[in-house]
Amino acid sequence: MKQEALHCSFSLESLFNDILKSADPLVSKIFNNALDGKELSEKDALELFKTSKVELLMLGLVADEIRRRTVGETVTFVINRNINFTNICSNRCKFCAFRRNQNDPDAYILSIEEIVRRSGEAWRNGATEVCIQGGLNPNIEGYFYPKICEAIKKKTPHIHIHAFSPMEIVFGARKSQLNIREFLKMLKEAGLDSLPGTAAEILDDNLRRTICPEKIDVKTWIDVIKTAHNLGIPTTSTMMYGHVDGPQQWANHIRTIRDIQKETNGFTEFIPLSFVHPNTELYRSGGARPGATGTEDVKVHAISRLMLNKHIKNIQVSWVKLGSKMTEICLLAGANDLGGTLMEENISKTAGATTGQRMERLEMEKMIRKIGRVPAQRDTTYNILNFQKT
Repeated sequence: MKQEALHCSFSLESLFNDILKSADPLVSKIFNNALDGKELSEKDALELFKTSKVELLMLGLVADEIRRRTVGETVTFVINRNINFTNICSNRCKFCAFRRNQNDPDAYILSIEEIVRRSGEAWRNGATEVCIQGGLNPNIEGYFYPKICEAIKKKTPHIHIHAFSPMEIVFGARKSQLNIREFLKMLKEAGLDSLPGTAAEILDDNLRRTICPEKIDVKTWIDVIKTAHNLGIPTTSTMMYGHVDGPQQWANHIRTIRDIQKETNGFTEFIPLSFVHPNTELYRSGGARPGATGTEDVKVHAISRLMLNKHIKNIQVSWVKLGSKMTEICLLAGANDLGGTLMEENISKTAGATTGQRMERLEMEKMIRKIGRVPAQRDTTYNILNFQKT
């Protein structure tokens, strides 16, 4: 039996080497460079986005191997709660189905008391984080944002406040007549712990003029992120893909994220966000395709691992965007984090997502074990809180 096992192992290794040799020489060289720990260029990424058939399978295998070397077999998740405190928004992003005008019958804004109540409820139910974001409601003052943080910390001092996208930071700063640094500093003093790196969408100003012309430009997004990092406020990083974009924009976006991380080291993770299309103006008007394909989902997650691995070791899969089956596949193609349990989710749901608004901890652990990996609960900044070996 031992000899048979050795023979099988040798055969599999030989098969992989034969496949590697039969691939396009340029693609093989890129794979070998990645496995040797070399940094991949934007041009390399574009070559990998062209892969198909056996080379596409190899892309997933190489990304998974590099993931294994970097973070091991653990798949992490955070127990958190989303709180979208208002859907009233003065911007009209074409990819968003969440926003409402203030006179719409289903428009709402939560009081600070209700936000505090939901945060306390989350803590009592085991959450370590609340993720707070909302529309740009013209009826709120800029100081509404720090008041939220102060009120939560007063009632639930140990919960991590992960809140306010760079777009909300710019909006709040303008409302408060403060510059970005002053506003972020005020938020940090009020209890803000970290910032979601959303509102990035795709970091290409030409495309932003099509999908979100009223949103902050690339330079402003980068300025907010770098200022937060310089103040000691960590952030996530994201990319929304699968609408009017393509490999060139994806490669450039990921490279930009990497450049920022080299300078600031303030990103905790990278989160590819597959475009949810059904109810969006961008799709319904014929301005976008119906989201990314499954192979594109795999490529984006795998190439993100290869490009970012030396600088951002955590690649998160958005189960809300992809659903459980595609999430499992991406976890086998370079990703190592499942994100949060959420408890409630409104933005993807209104855009047409059908994957649910929450995922229970036990469900996450079951998914992780099913693909042969080890589940571990983490906090927002990736400190392991509960390691489950069995």
